[in-house]
Amino acid sequence: MAAGLQRAAGGITISHLITDFGRTHNLVLSAQSQAKAQMDAQRATTADVVLAVDEAFYNALASHAVLKVAEQTVAARLATADEIGALAASKLRSSLDLSFANVELSQAKLLLLDAQNAEQDSMANLNVLLGSENDELYTLADQTPVSPQPPPEQIESLVQMAFSSRPDLAALNESYNAANQFSRAEHSLSRPTLSALATAGGTPVRPDQITSSWYGAVGANASIPIFNGFLYSARAREADLRATAAQEEVRYLRDLIARDVRTSALSAQASFHLIDVTKQLLDQSNLALDLAQTRYKLGLSGIVELSQAQLAQTRAEIAYANARYAYQTALAILSFQTGQ
Repeated sequence: MAAGLQRAAGGITISHLITDFGRTHNLVLSAQSQAKAQMDAQRATTADVVLAVDEAFYNALASHAVLKVAEQTVAARLATADEIGALAASKLRSSLDLSFANVELSQAKLLLLDAQNAEQDSMANLNVLLGSENDELYTLADQTPVSPQPPPEQIESLVQMAFSSRPDLAALNESYNAANQFSRAEHSLSRPTLSALATAGGTPVRPDQITSSWYGAVGANASIPIFNGFLYSARAREADLRATAAQEEVRYLRDLIARDVRTSALSAQASFHLIDVTKQLLDQSNLALDLAQTRYKLGLSGIVELSQAQLAQTRAEIAYANARYAYQTALAILSFQTGQ
């Protein structure tokens, strides 16, 4: 019975890709584009949050301004009701006048309640957007200019600015680049792959006819795809369709951005003109109220004329306050739409 040979060997084998005709390179580029797309998507999310906070902030400022108007209205209506009540007690005014004055006072109190609720709602919304679980009451710093600057008038330049600055569009562009590069990589599957192979090691336990305890070899491998049931062509076709879909998403978003920039710019321009119109309305209503109060005190008009003048003045004050902060909100939206 022949004795079996005993052998023991150990070594290392190194394989290195020489070329796969661009597949690995395109996969690397695709991964890099996907990473850039995620970074741009993060910037887009940040911009969304900033816009939401800006809108909530200006809404809170508007609610606070309306609350001040409501408080002043209640104080003015109360003074008028007290004055008319004293005159009615002296038989200088009728009880009808006193009833009208009390009705106006009650309406002012209802306006105050609505303004208080609106301010609480706006503050609660601001807390949510700032990530606070508590019912915080912030002291809002109103830095809204009394005479704001008009919005930009060159709308088409704003559209081009948005095309180059919007992070969500940049993210979709990078996603398209990634899909296009992956499509090229999938087309490279049908090409040969060349790789180098090197191995080296030692045989401490070996037969006597093996004189050297070390061994080594180098070589090259070529892998040529011949037939795999049309798998590679199907994968390439799928990648092409995904790249086409990504390109259409970019085109669609560009259309939306162009529309949104134009509409937000027009909205900002309209809001800016509304400030001037409501300011004129407020000035005229203040003048009309002064005249109505004077005529009423002189007995030249009735309580109805005074009540109408008071109501018009209150509405004008609210409209002016809302217009000022609506313009700031419109500017914030325009800044968001242009990617600034």
